Amino acid sequence: MENLLRAAAFSPRVHIGNVEKNCDEIEKFYKENCYNADIIVTPELSLTGYTCGDLFGNRHLIDNALKGLLKLSEMTAGYGIKGAALVVGLPFEKSGELFNCGAFIQNGEVLAVIPKTYLPNYSEFYEKRWFSGRRYDGDYIDIGDKKRTFFGNNAIIELNSESNKVKIGIEICEDAWTPVSPGRLLSLNGAEIILNLSASNEVIGKEQFRRNLIGGITSSCICGYVYTSAGRYESTSDIVFGGHNLMYENGKMIAESKPFDDGVIIKDFNLTKIRHDRIANKSFSDCKADCLREYASICWNKQLIEKDEIKQRIPMTPFVPSYNKLERSLSIFNMQVAGLQRRIETTGSKCIVVGVSGGLDSTLALLVSAQAVKNLNLPSSTVLGITMPGFGTTDRTAGNARELMKILGCDIREISIVDSVRQHFKDIGQDESVKDITYENCQARERTQILMDVANKEGGFVIGTGDLSELALGWCTYNGDHMSMYAVNTSIPKTLVRTLVDEVGHYLGRNGFEGIEPIIEDIIDTPVSPELLPPNEDGTIAQKTEDTVGSYVLHDFFMYYTLRYGMTPKEIYEQCRNAVRQSEEYKFSDEEIAKWLKVFYTRFFRQQFKRNCMPDGVKVGTVSVSPRGDLRLPSEVEFEQFLL
Repeated sequence: MENLLRAAAFSPRVHIGNVEKNCDEIEKFYKENCYNADIIVTPELSLTGYTCGDLFGNRHLIDNALKGLLKLSEMTAGYGIKGAALVVGLPFEKSGELFNCGAFIQNGEVLAVIPKTYLPNYSEFYEKRWFSGRRYDGDYIDIGDKKRTFFGNNAIIELNSESNKVKIGIEICEDAWTPVSPGRLLSLNGAEIILNLSASNEVIGKEQFRRNLIGGITSSCICGYVYTSAGRYESTSDIVFGGHNLMYENGKMIAESKPFDDGVIIKDFNLTKIRHDRIANKSFSDCKADCLREYASICWNKQLIEKDEIKQRIPMTPFVPSYNKLERSLSIFNMQVAGLQRRIETTGSKCIVVGVSGGLDSTLALLVSAQAVKNLNLPSSTVLGITMPGFGTTDRTAGNARELMKILGCDIREISIVDSVRQHFKDIGQDESVKDITYENCQARERTQILMDVANKEGGFVIGTGDLSELALGWCTYNGDHMSMYAVNTSIPKTLVRTLVDEVGHYLGRNGFEGIEPIIEDIIDTPVSPELLPPNEDGTIAQKTEDTVGSYVLHDFFMYYTLRYGMTPKEIYEQCRNAVRQSEEYKFSDEEIAKWLKVFYTRFFRQQFKRNCMPDGVKVGTVSVSPRGDLRLPSEVEFEQFLL
């Protein structure tokens, strides 16, 4: 995939003061991985070791470090433009001063030597004893036979590739810990990936501090970040190093080698995500004006490796929490509840009306409603739950709906739509034996009319139950289940609805709503269906939504990468293929992915008119289709170019 840059962070076994052995360790790793990564990053002072102490003032070590740099440079020449770039740390002398530097090597050339800007000289650190450090506006120098190597910390290294131009910045350890770090300035001046050569020792709490630090930098700077730290073979006279390596992308950790592990991680950075968020985030763009400075552009000639499989975890269900599932589910649920509470307080309504089908969406809406009135110290009967059996209603869903409302203490009403819909069929000349879209939509609109009219009669308002996935696909009847006074699930995709019903339902069952858990489990196991067509002869659901529109797992995946990152159809297709390869639970063929991706784009663009007049509802995640906020689209987009 052309939008990926594969980076390796490697903490080699260091031989303190022995440049030759350190070069051998680095060379061995390079030869094993040079065609498996686009760039390989080693720690601070990796050619000598960070803990050399006053040996840094020894001419023998300084000269050997330079020889080691040239040796590694010559080694990379044998791998040409297909070989990985290599970034190493070394003490480097210039104009009678010694600098703590990172060197960028590729295809036999030392392209740049970047000196550390800020030197720690407190507590266990005393780098100013040996090194000079400051902002150094660079110039070109000769290194051995290598002509015109850039020296300075005002450089951005740009990949010169036909398919992709990636901009890379380098900072060294302490630089990242400063209030106005070089990495932040590099990002604001165009660098998309920041490489940090570090030697950060281990003390209590520092491991998490690093995560917070690098995560915060990449979140505000909207960049990728490779943090490579010195490992456990540094001197342990007074401190210990663990080789805690990290990779972050836009504030999210994508890889970690924890302290005292093997110190190796190889992952892909998705440049589409970085570039999309930089375009979308105008505050980032506005900051550029205050931080512009002159940076030398160093050209890096590299043919990116082919990436059939992405080395980054790609979940098939990107909306579903992957950790702390109950805690995060409750957080989302509480946002839904808070939004509804505010609307109840504002309107002064006597009740809230929910159409309860026994399916996932109406179950979540009912749970939200019950919790909202409880928080407001209102009677549980303030929630007026209405079941409206029709031609397709099964005993299973109707029974679950009634039992759920009973346990929650709702005001329960049952109003059949069969007679009124038959009268409507007669009025408009619809043959009941013709099970077409009119047959289905008449039922949906009749149910909505009942909910609206009961709400008027009782002094309340209607709670919408439809979810984000249905809105994205337009899988709702215009002015039927499409409409309500407040839609609590409007930014909850179907895959997340299932998780919330499961996690929150069981939580409530353990905290005050005894007997609800078996019902929740059966609702989760019930096929997703609007139940608008008659059931099978055995009374089971005949109409299954996913048989018609496709898997919601796939559609939620497509929606996430379309709306969150603006990816192209080709990118989404490749992302999905790789996610399927990584998944043990979900298996879709390449043909299925391509088929349903076309369905997604076709339905998504054709149904924009429904979203243009969708009801109010609180946003809980990064993806929303509200025309008042996140998604402003015309209804006439010519979408054929999106079809693979």
